[in-house]
Amino acid sequence: MDAAIEIVGALGLTYKKNGSDIEIISKQPSSDVIPDELMRSMRSSIMFLGAILARCRRAVITLPGGCRLGPRPIDIHIKALKRLGASVKESNGRLEFSAARGLNGADVYFRFPSVGATENTVMAAVTAKGITRIFGAAREPEIKDLADFLNKSGARISGAGTGKIVIKGVPSLYSAEHTVIPDRIEAATYMAAAAITGGFVTLKNVNAGHLTAINRALTKCGCEIAVGQEDLTVLAPLRLYSPGRIETGVYPAFPTDAGPLLISVLSSAYGTSFFSERVFKNRYGFIKELNKLGTDIKTRGLLAVIRGRNELYGATVNCTDLRGGAALIIAALKARGQTVIGDLCHIMRGYEDIAGNLKTLGADITEI
Repeated sequence: MDAAIEIVGALGLTYKKNGSDIEIISKQPSSDVIPDELMRSMRSSIMFLGAILARCRRAVITLPGGCRLGPRPIDIHIKALKRLGASVKESNGRLEFSAARGLNGADVYFRFPSVGATENTVMAAVTAKGITRIFGAAREPEIKDLADFLNKSGARISGAGTGKIVIKGVPSLYSAEHTVIPDRIEAATYMAAAAITGGFVTLKNVNAGHLTAINRALTKCGCEIAVGQEDLTVLAPLRLYSPGRIETGVYPAFPTDAGPLLISVLSSAYGTSFFSERVFKNRYGFIKELNKLGTDIKTRGLLAVIRGRNELYGATVNCTDLRGGAALIIAALKARGQTVIGDLCHIMRGYEDIAGNLKTLGADITEI
């Protein structure tokens, strides 16, 4: 979140941060350029593109950074914005988008239901002239949450959360207050921590409807999951067992970001598990580090074969990416002895005080 706030500041906007609340003072940005170092700091920096282009009629970016999970081209974003009337020039590794006369509604077709491209197109289209229809849109809960916020601000968006989204352009937006939906991958992380340790954990302020695929996988492993109005309880057996085969996919399938978490859990389950990654080609970079803790995991292309071990052992390891780093923490909770995890910057991008939260649950963990 800190990097996102820095980008807001770099655009010349004023903001106030109070705990987990952020207030952004709406005015015309003084810049339409995202500094290179901030673009490189996180993959989601690309999410500012559609909004800046719609507001300033120009946006300058470099390719975004973030975890190295394999090819994640932004050509889907570019093609969609071109459909809305933007032009793009590339020079010295920078991309300059412009729409001097503003954007215009159009039919946009996605070859893959990209979450980022869907969100960027929605943000660009809300003030475009005419009607925009997105076909093959991503269906993740975060898409609907974005649309709910924009509609509070005067946008006219329908169909968010389905494969077809319709946006009727409005002249301008106005201020609104919005509470962001609970982070389903953060919830999955603490669920995985409970599962691997044979724990009993209740998570507050969760949307269980967003966790269906994760609940199903952990239930197959032997966990009991009780769902309340805004809470969820995980009761894990002393030792889990293999669920057979799990594969990732676009929502509502098992989420790719929860893949490393489940692989870590399965590393100590009874039997052999098979995990297929269908979204990112290089998702398994963390497994080499995970195996240093005594796990028996081998990969064959996009398939990971996990032979469960009853005992894991502490070691010194390094984070390779955000969710892979979280997977190392989960395995370390089960491992005998001390585990030291380096390169925490990856984890810090996606979690707020993960060490403190796990300590609250009884973990012996210290951030140094």
